[in-house]
Amino acid sequence: MRWTWRSLFLGLAIFLSGWTLTALLINRDIMPYPWQVIPVFVEKFFVADSQTPSALPLPLGELGQHFVVSAYRVLAAILAAVVLAVPAGLGLGQVKALNEAFSPLLGIVHPIPKIVFLPVILVLFGSGDASKIFLIALILFFQILIVVRDEAANLRPELILSVRSLGAGRRALFRFVYIPASIPAVLTALRISVGTAVAVLFIAETYATRNGLGYYIVVRTWQALRYPEMYAGIMAMGILGLSLYFIIDALERRFSRWRNTE
Repeated sequence: MRWTWRSLFLGLAIFLSGWTLTALLINRDIMPYPWQVIPVFVEKFFVADSQTPSALPLPLGELGQHFVVSAYRVLAAILAAVVLAVPAGLGLGQVKALNEAFSPLLGIVHPIPKIVFLPVILVLFGSGDASKIFLIALILFFQILIVVRDEAANLRPELILSVRSLGAGRRALFRFVYIPASIPAVLTALRISVGTAVAVLFIAETYATRNGLGYYIVVRTWQALRYPEMYAGIMAMGILGLSLYFIIDALERRFSRWRNTE
């Protein structure tokens, strides 16, 4: 999707109008107005406060530090999922025996909501970054794996034969045919999975941790009835998801230019 400044401003105007109307209808402290939350967001994100605990030794406010922690976790999970799922998906898509062997297992495991494994993952990996990264990567892994497998399996035979006629072996095919052809599929899977990844991150950060946006929203603000700060945290979580979406959109335009010319 091509984003323009006009579309961004229009979307922002609609969002703020809907927010204002909702706050007007509810008319309670639980739903502050945008002009009550936005200054709090700016202050809590950028202005350091020595009176509040710090997630990281960075020149940012409490909210900004929690944002950096969450961003690191979700980016590390995306990178790990891509590095592991792409080769596995290409292998399953091109080696029929492997696909036949592992397809029943994928059919059983893929539909299971991976969030149910959170207690087990916390026990195995502890309450630090590793458990959050592993859980998100686990979810993204299967989504990317299946998309890449199907893309590799559906490559046109004449394309592969034409490259083989030039003397390309399996390694060259993976490098110059399979991997370039799978990049759009990977980015599409990531685009679809961004919302899921951020939602799982929020849930994971509300358990047995003292940093991250989920912790900030639930423990630091919601439980303390600090509603403007709570909505500032929700804004930060939304900005994180939107930023990831824009990054993936930019990568898709960069590495899938041939699709835009069709």
